[in-house]
This record gives sequence, C-alpha cells and structure tokens, in this order.
Amino acid sequence: MPVSTHLTRLVPFGDYQTWVRIEEPETPRAGALPLIVLHGGPGMAHNYLRNIAELTGTGRTVILYDQLGCGNSTHLPDVAPDFWTPQLFVDEFTNLVEQLGLSSFHLLGQSWGGMLGAEIATRQPAGLASLAICNSPASMELWSQAATELRAQLPDEVQRTLAAHEEAGTITDPAYIAATDEFYRRHVCRLLPTPTDFQESEDQMEAEPTVYHTMNGPNEFHVVGTLRNWTIIDRLDAIQAPTLVVAGEYDEATPATWQPFVDGIKDVNSHVFGNASHCVHLEHPAGFRAVIGDFLTQHDH
Repeated sequence: MPVSTHLTRLVPFGDYQTWVRIEEPETPRAGALPLIVLHGGPGMAHNYLRNIAELTGTGRTVILYDQLGCGNSTHLPDVAPDFWTPQLFVDEFTNLVEQLGLSSFHLLGQSWGGMLGAEIATRQPAGLASLAICNSPASMELWSQAATELRAQLPDEVQRTLAAHEEAGTITDPAYIAATDEFYRRHVCRLLPTPTDFQESEDQMEAEPTVYHTMNGPNEFHVVGTLRNWTIIDRLDAIQAPTLVVAGEYDEATPATWQPFVDGIKDVNSHVFGNASHCVHLEHPAGFRAVIGDFLTQHDH
C-alpha cells in the first residue's frame, strides 16, 4: 500500500530551470509542515537522498530538488568559475519557495546541503520552522583539517599513492581513484555494495562534474575549489530557527567540523549515530528518519 504519491516539475529560475520532486503523503497529518531537502556535493543531485522522502509515512510532504548545474536541472558547463557561489544557491532556494507558494516549512541539508541550509538560515527567511544540518562542516578549513587527520589513519601505501598522484597532478589515474575509494569506504558510505541511489548521484556528478570540481575539487579530501575558504562560523548567531545537528561516528565530518554549529546557534541540539559515516541516512535509514521525524514534529506549528 503506497504511503505517498509524487509529482515532478520544472521551476523557472531566471533563465534556468530547477527540477523538483514533491512527495505527498497518502494521509496528510494536520499541522505537519513540508520538509525541503538540500543535497550535497555541491553537484551530487537528489538521488542519494531519495529515501528521506519516506518521511511522508509520518503524514508530511517532502520536497527534493536538483540544484542548478546538476541532475535534471539546467546544466551550465561553460560559465565562469565565479558564477558558482553559495549566494546563487540561496537565491535558487528562495525562488523555489516562492514558486511553490510555501508559507512555512522545515529545511534539511546533507553535507554541502547542510552548509547551504545554514547559509539560508542566517538570512532568517520567513516561514523557516526548523533546520537540520546533517554531516556538515561549519568551515572548509575545519573540513580539510579533518580530512588530513583521517588520511593519516589510512594504510601507509594508500597514503603514499594519494600524495604521489596529487603532487604529480595525475588524479585520474586508476591507482589514485582506488586509493580514494579506501577513504570513501571508511568515512563516506560504509555499505557494500554501494547503494543504487548513491551510485546514481555519483555517476551523474562524474558525467557533469562542473559544480563539484569548481566549488570543491576532485574528491572529498582534496579541496582546491572556490569553497576552500568558506566559513559560516562568524555568522551562526544570526540563525534563529531551532536546529538539529547530526553526524556519524566515522563521518568525514568529524566532531571538530560541526562543533561550531553547536557552540554558535542559539537553539540547537546534536545527535551522533553509532557505526555510521557520512551517509547515515543510507546506513541506518529507519533510525535516521526516526530522529529527524521526532525533531520535525516538535517544531511543527
């Protein structure tokens, strides 16, 4: 018996289009506000977050979308690198909320999506009932420091391979890619085989890597893109919405990367999932949805 029905649509955003998937509950619950989900990357598309839409089983609408430059939204492989800024994606989100006619909503962001969610929340948009920051750093400096610490725990041969190819600029070499996979298996997604939803997002990002390569870099721990100096730490006191920060025990987003959210946001709680990494929602889907669902219900109004 289905617990939701869905529709997809393209929302105009200036000269571009944002692709949206709206999951509606079969049995709406009175007072349950819609949840908007922000994917990571930047540029990883919504696919790997699809199972969060099962929160429709609690009676609320769940909205996923592909951010500009990836997935089913407009691709722009030839624009200048400085086109891709956090403000662009804040503007896209603001446009989406207006076009969908949402007066009140919850916001959940995973990885880069949590960074974007925090950026949005500092603007104090009307209607933002709560914010869930999942597996996200408060600055890319902290993220890079954490990656360095986690890399130091990899087998010596893997570390040597990574360093040699980064120094030589041969980061497309199969040996380098195999070495990065060792990091990913430990700290990004610990499930084998790789879940189909995650693979879909990864495949589309590799097919159209403009946003990810421009803003982040070639992989999760070699951050050389335009986001490398990003931080929100000095602006967290502007976030008024009740906030939940979640991460995994083995997450590449280590506690040091997200502690500033806990220290700097006025109304905040945190939750760490044991035996989980960066993709808690895939590794422990029921537990993740239970924690998120309880938080959302507390802040419906």
